Amino acid sequence: MIEIDGSYGEGGGALLRISTALSALTGKYVHLTNIRANRPKKGLMPQHFTALKAMAQLTHAFHEGLKIGSNEILFYPSNLQGGEYHLDIGTAGSITLLLQSFMIPAAFADSPVKITLRGGTDVRWSPPVDYFINVTCPLLESIGYHSKINLIQRGHYPMGGGLLTAKITPIKKLKPFNLQKLQLDYIKGISHAVKLPENIAIRQAKSAEKFLLKEGYESDIKIQHSNHELGPGSGIVLWTEGKSRVGGSSIGQPGKKAELVGQEAAKELLYHISRKAALDKYMGDQIIPYMALAGYSQIKTAELTQHTLTNIYVTEAFIKKEFKVEGKLENKAIIRVD
Repeated sequence: MIEIDGSYGEGGGALLRISTALSALTGKYVHLTNIRANRPKKGLMPQHFTALKAMAQLTHAFHEGLKIGSNEILFYPSNLQGGEYHLDIGTAGSITLLLQSFMIPAAFADSPVKITLRGGTDVRWSPPVDYFINVTCPLLESIGYHSKINLIQRGHYPMGGGLLTAKITPIKKLKPFNLQKLQLDYIKGISHAVKLPENIAIRQAKSAEKFLLKEGYESDIKIQHSNHELGPGSGIVLWTEGKSRVGGSSIGQPGKKAELVGQEAAKELLYHISRKAALDKYMGDQIIPYMALAGYSQIKTAELTQHTLTNIYVTEAFIKKEFKVEGKLENKAIIRVD
């Protein structure tokens, strides 16, 4: 039985999601206490409940304490099994955060996995779906992970209602990797607006393009507009293309000018580019479990975050690999695993 203290580090939902993902993958039982102890609303929220439910279905797990508001859980996984899964978060809770954890064990199931998810695709404090499709998935593909994400409709706060499917092909192992230097070929992006004037998406894109051009970078940002989703909402995601990828994003809010949304995304992308590291601060924490699974891997991240250190703490508890970190919080860092 692995004991995980949910108050470790930032004490948020990431610790919970990664713990159960690695429990499902390794077959090791886990006891989680003090769940989300450092958050204003402690315990399981709907998106965390659904993430654990997804993991339980994938591995036919027995569990105790799996209910909204719970601050303690026992999770007993069985064998990973492929097949089709359907889950509805029931709120605008982040689909991509759920998918982040689900994909860790799903690739090692006994047959292909298809999951259909309903919830928030473009919400604050989580990777927008366009980031996940254009940064996360290509980087995982480069190390031997095979998935296909299909965005059916977007979901914004507070309505939710976003819908996507993910198809994951089983693999035996991941390739060791060395991702250190950013190699930038060009910049692409997607600016969207749902149940809002198309001009909002256009203004977001033009603002980002102007800001990037001022710094010497041309960009190709596509406009997406729809009146069919629940909405309303808008956002923009930018990313570099090349051997490695980094991203930047911003979500629209009532009263927030479209020009500011575009500028924020461009500023974040330029920050990551300026660090000249192969991974941005978000992929720096997402990649940690995969490093342990691949073995003998090394990365350079634009910024060492508390999320990254938390994921290292959890990963080392389940997979007997030792991580070495060179760097300080909020600075560039090199991370290795033997």
